[in-house]
Order: sequence, then structure tokens, then C-alpha cells
Amino acid sequence: MSEDREQEPGEDNEQEARSSRADRRERRSARSGTPKGRGSRAGVSGETKSSGTTEAKGRPTPSRDGGRQARVSVFRKIGRFLREVVAELRKVIWPTRKQLVTYTAVVLVFVSVMVAFIAGLDLAFAQGVRWLFG
Repeated sequence: MSEDREQEPGEDNEQEARSSRADRRERRSARSGTPKGRGSRAGVSGETKSSGTTEAKGRPTPSRDGGRQARVSVFRKIGRFLREVVAELRKVIWPTRKQLVTYTAVVLVFVSVMVAFIAGLDLAFAQGVRWLFG
């Protein structure tokens, strides 16, 4: 950004956002042990030892969660699951009574029609088999 250009009010926020993203990126790279900078892959760029093999990393790759976490009790897992279920049920758009009655009637009619259709096919095939094998 040039010195003689006046800053607009929103530019300070953009600059802060950029610096905070850069800070997060540096913290992530420091945590995972990777070098700073985009696209630089130290030790993988084809450098070889004098024996002609590529240099091994020498340590396991750290897991995404930052290491082993303490085991959580079964009761805490169940409690968390139930809290998440309640939170998801709050997001549901429940049907009105009229919609519920309408949809229930549609389902019952459809199921009864399909039952009648399959029962008819069953009777037709049974008659065909009786006629064929007699």
C-alpha cells in the first residue's frame, strides 16, 4: 500500500485479518514442525545423501489433533451425544397438524395400493404355476 494513498475505513480490518491469518499459519507450522512458507518442502525436494538414497524424515507425522488426548468417559460421550441430538432436533421444521394428517393419509393410501398390486401379482403367478405344473 502506498504512503500517499488515504486509507479507507475497511482497510484496517482487512490488514488485521491478514495478519491474524498469517499468525495462525505460523502457529500451525510451528506446531506441526513444517517449515514456514507456502510450497517449501524441506527434505523432500530430491536432496540425496552421499549414499544415493533420499533422507528419511526420522520421526512420525504428528496427528491432526495435536497428540494423544485423555480418554473421555462413556457417560460424557453419551451426554454429548444427547446434547447434539437435542440441538439437531431444534433445527427441524416440524409439520403442522394438517400437513401431518395429509401426509399420513397419502402414505396409507400408497401402501394399500402397493399391497393390493403385489397380492394380485402373487395370485396371478400362483394360478400360472398351478396351470403350468398342474
